[in-house]
Amino acid sequence: MIKVDVIVLGGGPAGYLAAERAAQGGKSVVLIEKRALGGTCLNEGCIPSKALLNSAKLYEHAKDSAAFGVTAEQVQLDQKQVIAHKNKVVQALVSGVGAMLKAYKVQVVQETGYVEGKTADGFTVRAGEERYAGEYLILASGSVPVIPGIPGLKEGLEKGFVMTNKEALSREELPEKLAVIGGGVIGLEMASYYAMVGVEVTIIEMLDKIAGPTEKEISSVLMRNYKRKGVQFKLGCKVTGVTDQGVLYEENGEEKLAEADAVLCAIGRRAYTENMGLENLGLEMNRSAVVTDEYLRTNVPGVYAVGDINGKIMLAHTAYREAEVAVNHILGKEDRMDYSVIPSVIYTNPEVASVGETEETAKSKGLQVRSIKVSMNYAGRYMAEVERGDGICKMIVNTETNTVVGVHLIGSYTSEMIYGAEMMIGKPIGDLQKLVFPHPTVGEVIREALFF
Repeated sequence: MIKVDVIVLGGGPAGYLAAERAAQGGKSVVLIEKRALGGTCLNEGCIPSKALLNSAKLYEHAKDSAAFGVTAEQVQLDQKQVIAHKNKVVQALVSGVGAMLKAYKVQVVQETGYVEGKTADGFTVRAGEERYAGEYLILASGSVPVIPGIPGLKEGLEKGFVMTNKEALSREELPEKLAVIGGGVIGLEMASYYAMVGVEVTIIEMLDKIAGPTEKEISSVLMRNYKRKGVQFKLGCKVTGVTDQGVLYEENGEEKLAEADAVLCAIGRRAYTENMGLENLGLEMNRSAVVTDEYLRTNVPGVYAVGDINGKIMLAHTAYREAEVAVNHILGKEDRMDYSVIPSVIYTNPEVASVGETEETAKSKGLQVRSIKVSMNYAGRYMAEVERGDGICKMIVNTETNTVVGVHLIGSYTSEMIYGAEMMIGKPIGDLQKLVFPHPTVGEVIREALFF
């Protein structure tokens, strides 16, 4: 039995940052991860998708460069090289995570961790041939794709005809036609890549809009841009089956077929809690997710759940912050989790970034608000760099307090701007008007909105 202060189960963003912060705080830490460090984000999500999307943007820019005075002939995309570049980036970053953990003297065990229960020595976890006992246990096992019981879907996955995000980010041969089940973030980012590199894409979504909780007008602008790239949308449609010819769906009571050479299943993710021995702890659960409070504590003293496993906001940056809050609580530092100002980004082209309330959510909470809309063309840099750009900035203001309660953006660089908007939430308009924005930047559109 090896005794440590903290046992971390899972090596994704929540797990490895929790391990680092605990070690920085003077705790002895063991991190147990059966697969590569970095979790879904680094290996099968955030980072690889950005590598692919950057290649697609370069390809698209090269094809459309004549409007900017640059002529490029016979522009081609080499999918195998795109994947090779992605793999190189991922491998470098995984190595970096390992090096950081080593620098903090975190013991990394590449095995499956199984919680045996709580004893006088703390929480006992078996990993391979070894057993570990820790005073604190941090659960950070992440999430897995939701695979619904759609007829033919499971068989399609087994054949390789149906993909999840993992397979879509490693495919070395491009299909001619791709059907995407789900118009949320994962489906949209993957559709963006495949459409930009010349694949015919059809998105089938049960709701009447894409991008889930994204502000309605922002969602409409995004869909308009997708249609320009040739993407077809089947909204308000229920998927009824998957065949070798594509995806069957119901539209206005009539069954139709979206022909495809490949299918992407992207209807969401669920917390992964199976085969971990969590039943030996008596944790309170909400379906597959572990219930936590504002300190990321579970109902079992000494056990914390951070990242996707708690099912709250499945984003890597949320996981980072949750990890810090949990470790700070272990270290006796005052801190708590605030989910009201978590920014979200959809890394499509154009990018979508949001933080805070939409007009609809604000009104549902009884707030008196007004909505300010400003074209991205108010920013000179946006005009200089984007041909036929239709990006917008929408700011939601509480009219009773004259404070910003939400900011929603679509356009270039919005992923790099949203953290600044996050710091504006709850601040008076008058104070924010005194901020000096660098010129020329696309971010100046936020300053323009403050004066409307």
